[in-house]
Amino acid sequence: QVQVAESGGGLVQAGGSLRLSCAASGRTLAGYPMGWFRQAPGKERESVAAINWNGGTTYYTDSVKGRFTISRDNAKNTVYLQMNSLKPEDTAVYYCALADKYFGQASYSTTFYDYWGQGTQVTVSS
Repeated sequence: QVQVAESGGGLVQAGGSLRLSCAASGRTLAGYPMGWFRQAPGKERESVAAINWNGGTTYYTDSVKGRFTISRDNAKNTVYLQMNSLKPEDTAVYYCALADKYFGQASYSTTFYDYWGQGTQVTVSS
């Protein structure tokens, strides 16, 4: 059974940094596209960043470009989201997701992904 799990969330002041991690069990992440999403209270889940199967292509939503970086370490079976210059509007539950599409490209769409973590809370205080 494939499972993904996020870690690294917490409370940080505006301007601070956090690094989220997403680890997989039951299968290797290598060769599969991954995505990070977030959902704030009362809002729909939105794409934050995505990375293709080998890390060669990444995508970011406009609001995080230049501040967030998605990366993957296949040897550690982990995907990361480095978040710098955090803003209060970044406050949300952050989810990672794995698409069961070997050698697949990255995607913003929630329906593209097959396995989701339980989420980790990120709170940015002003």
